[in-house]
Amino acid sequence: MRYETFIALRYFRAKRRTGFISIITYVSIVGVMIGVAALNIVLATFNGFENEVRTRLINADAHIRLRKFYTQSIEDYQALLDSVKQVPHVIGASPVIAKEGVIRSKDGNQPVVVRALDPQTAGTVSAVPRSIVAGAFDLGWHEVNGRRLPGIVLGRYLAENLFIFGEGDVVTLFTIPENAGLLTPPRFQQFVVTGISEIGFYEYDKVMAYISIEAAQKLFRMPGAVTWIEIKLDDYNLAGKVAPLIEKKVGGYPFHAVTWFELNRSLYSWMTIEKWGAFVVLSLIIMVAAFNIISSLIMIVMEKTREIGILKSMGATSKGIMRIFLFEGIIVGLLGMTAGSLIGFFVGYAQQTWGLVKLPPDVYLISKLPVEMHLSDFLAVGVAAVVLCLIAAVYPAYKASRLEPVEAIRYE
Repeated sequence: MRYETFIALRYFRAKRRTGFISIITYVSIVGVMIGVAALNIVLATFNGFENEVRTRLINADAHIRLRKFYTQSIEDYQALLDSVKQVPHVIGASPVIAKEGVIRSKDGNQPVVVRALDPQTAGTVSAVPRSIVAGAFDLGWHEVNGRRLPGIVLGRYLAENLFIFGEGDVVTLFTIPENAGLLTPPRFQQFVVTGISEIGFYEYDKVMAYISIEAAQKLFRMPGAVTWIEIKLDDYNLAGKVAPLIEKKVGGYPFHAVTWFELNRSLYSWMTIEKWGAFVVLSLIIMVAAFNIISSLIMIVMEKTREIGILKSMGATSKGIMRIFLFEGIIVGLLGMTAGSLIGFFVGYAQQTWGLVKLPPDVYLISKLPVEMHLSDFLAVGVAAVVLCLIAAVYPAYKASRLEPVEAIRYE
């Protein structure tokens, strides 16, 4: 063990003539501990919410969306489906028609995003068929008061805004034809509500209505055509690598494969900004503790001035004296970082295991606060804490190293 480390440990453990110095040192350690623990807990919570949002978005959309540039419709999509399914890692593909319109019930009107699905293949790429909370995922034709009407499934909050709470109600879907003039009348079709879905993502559940490909092609005048093809992979993290393979398989332009991340880039960007914004704000707790380290080490330098002079007279260099007090700052940082990391880990583990912090499911759609701990976050927080403590120790260490031996020995 180098003498600088040995002396730094002795200074740290030694009883002070002024007990106030010890109190400041322990307060510094506690401050670093609280800051590190808070940072780890908050980052784990952000990770948990990000994972929840990602899961719900992927449930609502596929991993990759294959479409044409300039919003052109895709004809002969069956051949494309067969080609796409041959690409490695692809486990499902299904056609989709996406349009906008207005839906009217007997008690209200609401703007709506119409998503036409193939009932036979939709379940291979989307969680919508498995998200039914009332009725059934039935988009077929039904006899209603002597008329044959296609089925429609509404998002939960869209249904509530239309005052529909179960299957059997008849609604009318209106849509404006593309390139329509001012006097062009809207197209409309009546549907019978067969089910209510809840993806768990409010922005989807308040606007989505699901109908069959057959009904959509008739309503939107798109015979034999769809808007895009949704594709599911065995691992959504591979979407960025598989998308170019799909484009190559289908011949490239005018086809374009868009990944789930590209579709929601702005949302993930804001989540990342919020996460690291919280990191910066909570780092202020550690910085406050660092100021305590500065004052504590300055007092130690004043108390140990005579000993520093003796060390210098015995041959200790200015760099050696500086390292002694830098090591003291590192010791404070390491102790606070270790204790804070352990507290953060155990709090996160307890929340993951027992769900101590509950959430109202009717508001957040989850029953407990989500937590997901990443080793990289713990390492980043720990390194940042120790580095801040080291920086805080630089000024007191520099002052100690500049003491003249003769003046220091005479100091009382």
